[in-house]
Amino acid sequence: MAFVTKKDSGCKTVVKGFLTGGTQAALTYPTEYVKTQLQLQSKANPEYNGIIDCAKKTMRQHGVKGLYRGAGVRIVGAGFQQMFRWGAYTNLTQVFRDEKTGKLSQANNIICGLGAGICEAVCAVTPVETVKTRVTDDMRRGTGKYSGSADAIVKILKSEGPLGLYRGAFPTILKQGTNQAVRMPLQVQIFSMISLGDDTKKQSPIYNGAAGFLAGCGSVLLTQPQDCVKSRMQGEAAKELYKGTVDCAMQMMKNEGPTAFFAGAIPRMVQVGMTSGISFALFPVISQLLNKVM
Repeated sequence: MAFVTKKDSGCKTVVKGFLTGGTQAALTYPTEYVKTQLQLQSKANPEYNGIIDCAKKTMRQHGVKGLYRGAGVRIVGAGFQQMFRWGAYTNLTQVFRDEKTGKLSQANNIICGLGAGICEAVCAVTPVETVKTRVTDDMRRGTGKYSGSADAIVKILKSEGPLGLYRGAFPTILKQGTNQAVRMPLQVQIFSMISLGDDTKKQSPIYNGAAGFLAGCGSVLLTQPQDCVKSRMQGEAAKELYKGTVDCAMQMMKNEGPTAFFAGAIPRMVQVGMTSGISFALFPVISQLLNKVM
């Protein structure tokens, strides 16, 4: 990243990442909720006609708070997610920087992004996404199994053990690894283009946010199939419907065709673009503020 320097490493980046993630998740959760609902519905017999229809029906049945169902675990989880992402990324960049110039090559930036994505997938994203998906799927089905995120965690651990929180781990690791391997270097390239090489803009939240938004949208194109399979694997009925990740993907292709792998692509592009843009805009701002007190 343009704003990540040789000084950005250690525990401080962990705190910066947590604050960045929690803030952006609180601002963008409704788009995440709609995206998940569109992915969970059957392609053969859809409940919603699109983004707006999904939002309207949710608010009609559950009020505005329905769009924030499962948000608690997502906000805290996003804090931990970006804590692991930025913590891993900034510390890995110190390992892969050129010792003489202090610069990070494009290839090494991809490796650092990949490592950051895998770290966040294993340590935060998979359990958080599992809980969020099962709570929203429970509300969509009207089964009333969970009263909220905390209740879902307790019941999943009680009935399925810790591994119950890691359903769909493989496609999640694939998705997050690819996400960051693409997003991190892409943000750098887009930033260089829109800033016209002006180093004074490296800490600018506007330029970094704009580059982050476009990089987020670009990464969706490569990771949407993994995200769709992940959502299906983390749904309430996944254990009865699928034998595993590969079986899930094969059934989706056989029963619904290739378009099933791109269900919810537009809301996810909006959501990922927004979260990436906000994250890349917030991180340098939070960094500057924390550097004054830490």
